[in-house]
Amino acid sequence: MASIFVVYKVALTRGAEVLVQLLGSVFAGTLCSDRYQAYFIYHKGPLQLCSAHFKRNIPSVRELAKTTDAETFCRDALALHARLFRSWRRFRAGPEVHYGPVTRQQVINKPILLQNRFFALAGRHLDSSDRNVRNLAKAMFQPCEKLFVFLEKDGVEPTNNSAERAPRCAVQWRKPSFGSRSANGEVTMARPLTVTQTCRMQKRNPLDYLNHAIRSHRLAQQAPSLLKTSRPT
Repeated sequence: MASIFVVYKVALTRGAEVLVQLLGSVFAGTLCSDRYQAYFIYHKGPLQLCSAHFKRNIPSVRELAKTTDAETFCRDALALHARLFRSWRRFRAGPEVHYGPVTRQQVINKPILLQNRFFALAGRHLDSSDRNVRNLAKAMFQPCEKLFVFLEKDGVEPTNNSAERAPRCAVQWRKPSFGSRSANGEVTMARPLTVTQTCRMQKRNPLDYLNHAIRSHRLAQQAPSLLKTSRPT
């Protein structure tokens, strides 16, 4: 999923081979994802790990562990996360923000100290006696720089929330229809979803696009592009 389009692929697995089919053997852009291992296997370039997944894991560790170590680690991690995203929200809000806007350079410079504190916090708990704290600290320590790519790269979001929401319509479709049982059925499901959801992202009418595409096919003309933001005529 990108900022102006979404592509659906129905597959039996979430493995790296599916990413190769969709994005090619080498992807030149920045991927934003959860910590699913297939993304690390596939992509060796810039990778933004979802901050929302990380934030949701922190209270879970505190609830499960209920130790002093867990309480300290989770309290400090949530405080750092809150301070980081206060700057980000001011940057995203622009001139309408109450305390005044911040520039891209300011949003990069200010959190550098916070990034170092994230790294140091994780490092202090890598040998924690609490297994849950230890696992979360490791998940934060090893790919620490991948939590902050969004600060420096324009157009990169700190979460993959939009990609998480995109499959919901497909899931709602699958439940009453029981999915597909053939390769042709997979394509039949994936392509209409790609068209309708991409048109909605671009504020285009899916029926207008489909009508234009069918007319073009019957007249042996080039089909309208889904990547254009203007409405088809």
